[in-house]
Amino acid sequence: MSRFIGKKVLVTGGNSGMGFEAAKEFIREGAEVFITGRNKDTLASALKELGPKARMAVSDSGSLKDIAELAEAIKKEFGHLDAAFINAGVAQFVPLEEITEKHFDDTFNTNVKGPLFLVQKIAPLFKNGGSIVLNGSVVAQLGFPSSAVYSATKAAVVNLAKTLSTDLMSKNIRVNTLSPGPIDTPIFARMGGTAAEVQQTHQHMASQVPLKRLGTVREIARTVLFLASDDSTFIVGSDISVDGGIAQL
Repeated sequence: MSRFIGKKVLVTGGNSGMGFEAAKEFIREGAEVFITGRNKDTLASALKELGPKARMAVSDSGSLKDIAELAEAIKKEFGHLDAAFINAGVAQFVPLEEITEKHFDDTFNTNVKGPLFLVQKIAPLFKNGGSIVLNGSVVAQLGFPSSAVYSATKAAVVNLAKTLSTDLMSKNIRVNTLSPGPIDTPIFARMGGTAAEVQQTHQHMASQVPLKRLGTVREIARTVLFLASDDSTFIVGSDISVDGGIAQL
């Protein structure tokens, strides 16, 4: 398919996992892609694999300074945007009695403040309408233990898709949320533990999914491209669950 020939796309957190896979899919379908991340080395590695149609910027999604600089860099490199996958975020599961103000502030800064102000800064770059996809989570609908702060941020993101849609309607920019369930990404390894413990976590999470497996990053990427493309022009302010049925069944 070639739905994005000549299109300019932003993918935050595009140096690994779901963001990286989405960037690959956008490029495969003809787009030029601007990726971001906080780690310069992993960004450089991702850029090398993505090839000449990719650009990069080291950017902290919770920093208003970085957000403003990112918008300027995109304007300089691309001139405009046609789509954005706002994917960067943090996920920490902390028991209620261990929640601190720093944990709360850091999580909300990255997962809520960042996406809101990023949309504010990049909206003027959309000249002929377009699509913004926010990365939510099924935790916005469910009550998993030790996830009060993280789940609250994702519930906020789901609502942002609705409120931002009304704000951007006059510019013909659609905003929707993609809410993944348990997905097989490198984040599990980064949470610590031995290989056996990581595998045990995989197996436990898969057992909770009606389809009895974890989702793949490509399944997420394909849904992102659907929401970002003209295949979904009558979908706006919606939350699309890609979760193997865990939030529905």
